This record gives sequence, C-alpha cells and structure tokens, in this order.
Amino acid sequence: MDLRDQIDKKNLPKHIAIIMDGNGRWAKKKGALRIFGHNHAVQSVKDVTEACAELGIEYLTLYAFSTENWARPKEEVNALMELLVSTIRSEIKTLNENNIKLLTIGNIKDLPESCQRQLKEAMEITKDNKSLNLVLALSYSGRWEILEAVKKISEEIKNNKIAENSINEETFNKYLSTKDIPDPELLIRTSGEMRISNFLLWQVAYAELYFTEVLWPDFRKKDLYEAIISYQKRERRFGKISEQVNPQS
Repeated sequence: MDLRDQIDKKNLPKHIAIIMDGNGRWAKKKGALRIFGHNHAVQSVKDVTEACAELGIEYLTLYAFSTENWARPKEEVNALMELLVSTIRSEIKTLNENNIKLLTIGNIKDLPESCQRQLKEAMEITKDNKSLNLVLALSYSGRWEILEAVKKISEEIKNNKIAENSINEETFNKYLSTKDIPDPELLIRTSGEMRISNFLLWQVAYAELYFTEVLWPDFRKKDLYEAIISYQKRERRFGKISEQVNPQS
C-alpha cells in the first residue's frame, strides 16, 4: 500500500512545523560549499508544501532562518538572503495558483530591504488564499518571541491597558507572533539532531516530536507521510491518562 494511502485523513495534524536541518552536511558529503545544500533544499520545501496542500494540512511552519544564524559567515548569510529573495520571486505565481497563503513570523525588520520587499509583495498577492497557510520563520527564535511578548505586556500594564492579574495563557498567546496561528501538533526535525533549537518554545508544549536521519535536501513527500503516520499512531493525552482520553479502550 502506498504510504499516502496509509494516512488517516480524519486524523491529520492541523499544523505541522519543521526544523529544516542538514543542508551543510548534505553539501559536505557532495564535496561542495554549504550554499549548494541550501540551493538544493528549495526542492524539499516545494515537495513538502505541495504534499501538505494535497493532504489538507492547514498550517505549515518552516524554520528558515533563526536569529542565531546571523552569526554564520557573512558569505553564507548573504547567499541565503539572495536565495530567499529569488525563491520567493519565482514561487509567487505557484503559491497563488495553488491557493497557498504566505505568512511570516520573526524579527523581519532585520532582513535586507530586498527580502522585506519580496515578502511583503508575496504576502499581499496571496493574502486571500485559503488552501494552506505557509509560515516562514525568519530571523526568529522562541526566546526572542517570548521576550518581545513580555515587553509588550509590560508596556500595556504600564499604560493601564490591561490588568496584571488578568494575564493568563490566553492573554499571553495574543502577544506572540503566532497569535492567529494554532499551536503545531507535529514538530519534525531532519538530519538526526534531537533538539528544538529555540523554535516555537511556547507553542510546542504538547506537540508530538518526530526526528529523522534524513538530511533536509533529501526530504521528500514520502518522508513527510512517514512522520504523519507516526503521529497518528500516538496517543495524545495532554496530561491525562489513557482511560480519560479513550474511555472505551
């Protein structure tokens, strides 16, 4: 049976988040520069995005560039920014044709103006699309996001816009960059590394974690299907016991 046919369409995660790792190691194995791996990773993004749209996944968040990535060699960072601009420019039409809406989270103002301009244009063109929400995490980190939320809340308290004793999880969520996005149920990390790497720290509290040895440039639809099938075999209890989640089991 085809892997896709093994997926229960009634038990799909609404939101899948992916830490796309392994581009550099993939390139090193080929005897090439790291940017060679980043270039080939674009096809993986296309494959996974297409697969999610076909299955009916509502949100796909890709960890494209972390705040820590700015510390990488300048040549690599510049090449990544150029790749981001060219990819967005070339894919706007495809996104629109496939009814995919582009969103971003992160400290976008730190990106080069050309990147900001292309992102803004792509988001404007795709804003009314309804099939899949493709979220790019750019210049993003979970700690940065949480600190930004705390600063905003502190300012609101200072200006008497909200009461300190009114702050709860629901309130806090409203100050995150993902305030309009549901928490991911499935978090995938490629390349065999078993870390969250400062990604969606608040939001993945109850996400199912899936780690694969596959390097990101080699990650294809079948790999995504395997992750979803693994997710569907798990019992999601949210702190409860099995009998509470499945009384008839």
